[in-house]
Amino acid sequence: MTLQGRRSSRGRNRGFTLMELLVVLAILGLLMSLVGPRVLNQLGGAKTKTAAIQIKDLEQALEMYKLDVGRFPSSNEGLDALVSKPPSAAGWNGPYLKSDVPLDPWNREYMYKYPGDRGELDIYSYGQNGTPGGEGEDQDVGNW
Repeated sequence: MTLQGRRSSRGRNRGFTLMELLVVLAILGLLMSLVGPRVLNQLGGAKTKTAAIQIKDLEQALEMYKLDVGRFPSSNEGLDALVSKPPSAAGWNGPYLKSDVPLDPWNREYMYKYPGDRGELDIYSYGQNGTPGGEGEDQDVGNW
């Protein structure tokens, strides 16, 4: 190959042009604008589902507590009665949870009320906003 032939073949293999890179970035931007909101919505729903599962687990632990003690813990004893024995809990055979009482997915304590307003007992979280009511991620999650 001649010197001139080598130079022209090197010039063609330098990489992408600025225009090609801009087109690729524009396509990626469009894909993210379409897919991003759906992914974020799924993430939000996952926290609500996680809270519902944790509440079911707490409810099962409370049922085991009731079988041993003969009653549910009072509102004052709270969910901590599942981990450490309250003074008035004759027959306590816990701990009823493998670790401490979990926090809800928004890092707040679950609310517990016995007797409950909506059922025999209420276990609930106020969702992302931490206040009663709401829609989507802000909705209350409970065992009702």
